[in-house]
Amino acid sequence: MLMLVDAPGLWYRSFYGLPSSMRAPDGTQINAVRGFCDGLATLIRNRRPERLVCAVDTDWRPPWRVELVPSYKAHRANPDGTEEEPEALGPQIEIIRELLRCMGVATVGATDFEADDVLATLAARSPDPVEVVTGDRDLFQLVDDGKPVRVVYIGRGIAKAETFDEAAVAARFGVTPAQYADFAVLRGDPSDGLPGVKGIGDKTAARLVTEYGDLAGLQAAAADPRSRLTPRVRGALDDAAEYLAAAPQVVRTVSDIPLGEVDSALPEGPADADGLTEITARYGLANPVTRLGQTITEPEQAG
Repeated sequence: MLMLVDAPGLWYRSFYGLPSSMRAPDGTQINAVRGFCDGLATLIRNRRPERLVCAVDTDWRPPWRVELVPSYKAHRANPDGTEEEPEALGPQIEIIRELLRCMGVATVGATDFEADDVLATLAARSPDPVEVVTGDRDLFQLVDDGKPVRVVYIGRGIAKAETFDEAAVAARFGVTPAQYADFAVLRGDPSDGLPGVKGIGDKTAARLVTEYGDLAGLQAAAADPRSRLTPRVRGALDDAAEYLAAAPQVVRTVSDIPLGEVDSALPEGPADADGLTEITARYGLANPVTRLGQTITEPEQAG
């Protein structure tokens, strides 16, 4: 099984989930680093993957998505276009990325694309079963029983991780994974700056997508005066026509990024032992790094 980890999602949850009092010997805040290491170790120990990739954002707000929907993540952008993030998190992200490099864990990003697109591409091209670890609901669109691709959802924390197949997605949201992106477009997502269609919430969005099959079918019904759509819904869809023409391309993940070869095998030992020793000592990370390293190289014994 290939485990694909939404690394930004995991380090953000670690940063906000653990106390800021966790410090390195030099005073550097390391709560996100410790949480990331322990969280990744728990996932490997519990899920037992044969292969592992951590996906990262090379571009957290790709210009082509912003051009389609200017409000996309706009509330999280600094004036210079960088992502607004806590001052104490940025340095920890660099530590995490360096730790993964030293350990030999594959870390993959792609210019002009988000981590979600990397996850989608790696899932699509994997010959093996896939588990996508994320707290991002938009990635439910990747679930596919045929491969299979499952989403291990950590929105409520790793200890409460939920595994979603197609039936679980349908039970939770009332739509299939193939319909999830259209459902999300209609419902909107304030955390991503997607307004949705005014007056259409989760239940109505699920009902409309299920009844009409997809967004295209719904829009065709809205244009047909003989359809059963209520005047309120028809008017809301008409008012949101420009948004509906652009938003699906923003919400849907890209599954054909030219990533090249990725060595996703779990490493048998550190790729840079000296570097790992140096960064571990500098930031006082002996326990979490040792736990993660042992879990990666000896998952059976670690379990």
